[in-house]
Amino acid sequence: MLAGPIYLIDRDIMETIIFEKSEQIVRIVFNRPPVNVLNIEMMQAINKFLEGLHNQDHVKLIIFSAVGKYFSAGVDMVDHAPQRVFELLEAFHGIFLNLRDLARPTIAAVNGPALGAGCELATFCDLVVATENAKFGQPEIRVGVFPPIAAVVFPHLLSKKRTMELILTGETIGAQEALTLGLVNRVVPSDKLDTAVDELVKKIAVNSGSVLQMTKMAIAASEGLNFPDAVKKVQDIYLNHLMPLEDTNEGLKAFLERRSPVWKDK
Repeated sequence: MLAGPIYLIDRDIMETIIFEKSEQIVRIVFNRPPVNVLNIEMMQAINKFLEGLHNQDHVKLIIFSAVGKYFSAGVDMVDHAPQRVFELLEAFHGIFLNLRDLARPTIAAVNGPALGAGCELATFCDLVVATENAKFGQPEIRVGVFPPIAAVVFPHLLSKKRTMELILTGETIGAQEALTLGLVNRVVPSDKLDTAVDELVKKIAVNSGSVLQMTKMAIAASEGLNFPDAVKKVQDIYLNHLMPLEDTNEGLKAFLERRSPVWKDK
């Protein structure tokens, strides 16, 4: 997997999570079978890992995947105890804040159920490749709570009515329905998941890393703004952050000279 310029160069294996770092790609693999529930310690480790990527400009993509037949069944219910819930939310929400601040494209490779926090993390990613046996759901309502990230993100991904239905009923949906709703980019057979993710990675990683970051920043910056303010914000990023980049000038020059660009941020 991930051959060529994105070969594996570092691998850190914890008891419950695997971190892989290559020249351009990092992979975070849940390794707590059978259902890969996330506890506070795992989430803190993810945050520490993500925080360490802030000054590593060569990293272009972040991939989330899992060992076994579940992507993740959510967070460990033990950590929902009143004396731990603040620490739980701080660690969990920290993952999403770190991912947003990093401005690196993210991919979730989902094989099997992604429920609760697992669903929130997978669908928060920019791209989701799921197997035919993947399932998505927010069952929190059935145990007396609600999914905080889904409550924020789902209205931007789905219609308000579908958001309300999924969260209020705790319904679990299959991969094909998730694809129809726009929660998933593509659905593939289980034995084709790695190949499909690799193909997607190669199509993205061929582009400039710095331009990829600017593009994600522009998309994120317009969220929640009215159209005139969103256009103004994106224009500022385009003129003051994108255009000064060496890779932007190289890309435009290469197009005019009818040659392939040679990126500084490969």
